[in-house]
Amino acid sequence: MAKDKIAYVCSNCGQESPKWIGKCPACGQWNTFKEIRVAPAASPKLSESRRGLNSHTAQTSAAAVGKALRLHEISNHDDPRIDMHDNELNRVLGGGLVPGSIVLLGGEPGIGKSTLSLQTMLRLPEKKILYVSGEESAHQLKMRANRLEDDRSASPLCSAENDNFLILCENSLENIFEHIKAEQPELVVIDSIQTIMTEDVESSAGSIAQVRECASALLRFAKSSGVPVILIGHITKEGTLAGPKILEHIVDTVIQFEGDQHYMYRILRSMKNRFGSTAELGIYEMQQNGLRQVSNPSELLLTQDHDGLSGIAISSAIEGVRPFLVESQALVSTAAYGTPQRSATGFDQRRLNMLLAVLEKRVGFKLMQKDVFINIAGGLRVTDLAMDLSIIAAVLSSNVDTPIESGWCMCGEVGLSGEVRPVNRIEQRIAEAEKLGFSDIIIPKYNLQGIDAKKFHIAIHPVRKVEEALRELFG
Repeated sequence: MAKDKIAYVCSNCGQESPKWIGKCPACGQWNTFKEIRVAPAASPKLSESRRGLNSHTAQTSAAAVGKALRLHEISNHDDPRIDMHDNELNRVLGGGLVPGSIVLLGGEPGIGKSTLSLQTMLRLPEKKILYVSGEESAHQLKMRANRLEDDRSASPLCSAENDNFLILCENSLENIFEHIKAEQPELVVIDSIQTIMTEDVESSAGSIAQVRECASALLRFAKSSGVPVILIGHITKEGTLAGPKILEHIVDTVIQFEGDQHYMYRILRSMKNRFGSTAELGIYEMQQNGLRQVSNPSELLLTQDHDGLSGIAISSAIEGVRPFLVESQALVSTAAYGTPQRSATGFDQRRLNMLLAVLEKRVGFKLMQKDVFINIAGGLRVTDLAMDLSIIAAVLSSNVDTPIESGWCMCGEVGLSGEVRPVNRIEQRIAEAEKLGFSDIIIPKYNLQGIDAKKFHIAIHPVRKVEEALRELFG
């Protein structure tokens, strides 16, 4: 019997080394190399299962092995995407699920990953689906499916008696491939990849070697058979996907389900997508009967009545192709312990420090000895640079304890010299503010050149510097 090979793999980037080293030469991280045992050859049981998944596709792929093709010899066909009957999920995936793709869905414990996947699979009665659960029993999944079907009007799902939806509670990859061979599903869901293990690797489930080998085997199955695979992954305490970094390189799409458990909103964000944009965003509302799609987030993210309240500014932001209005809240107070605090929730703290420096250097407001707290209402995390102007306005409003007049919103990126830089898709931002009944909007002066202001029924105030914007707001 051949002896197992010992290798060392970086848990951060997947770099391999024949011996342990302190610093990874690829990513520069320290103490990330973990010892793994690699079997000399694949087990006959797993090899037979893989070979028997789809004999026709296996022969087709084997015929193409080792043959280099010219670009014009490759067929230019675009397979139709699978409609998930979920507008938010379709948007994040780039228009639907691509046949033969492998998708990794990550998120913190209890955020709703299994609920989202089960709810989506129940909406596909026309597809034969194999749902593999390594964490829950079949009875638990049945109870969850019944709860999702309690309110059919809010979440129209198919019946639980659907014969095309198959549930398998299994942790062995070899047994999973045997069931795939027998059932021939059109879509496979693995919940979760950290609980699946193969006999090829002599280590516990969830280790670096197990996650890598199982993901690689599922990737080969997806590409050879054309059956899409959805993997559900855990999140570490640092907020990254558990397992080796190579897991994210293997899959075609990485989407992250995030949100604060104290809020009802959940954000579906694309981190990597070989078939679409990574700037898309899906918003859900967690309810008793599952996740409800939020088609118009602006109405939910804005406070209904904030007249007379200082430190609140409304910004017209864009995530992906969707414009929405978001509320920026700021609190400025005297530092109680000598050292001022800078805290930001839903906004980049380094960006906040830069904006405070601009406000102090270019506008002349002294905030050096004051605490500054920023919060994006609704538990969202917004990365749009057009939020800069609203952050500065909210900070100044709280500092002088003067509320911003109701009906005003703004958008604009702030530069280091205090100028208001132009932003993209300005017409969509203005139209969204007008649709929600705002009377005035502040935009960068450069953006006024490319739009027809007469077609809008909202007062447009172009500004070139931060001082001009603050003068428009506070007089």
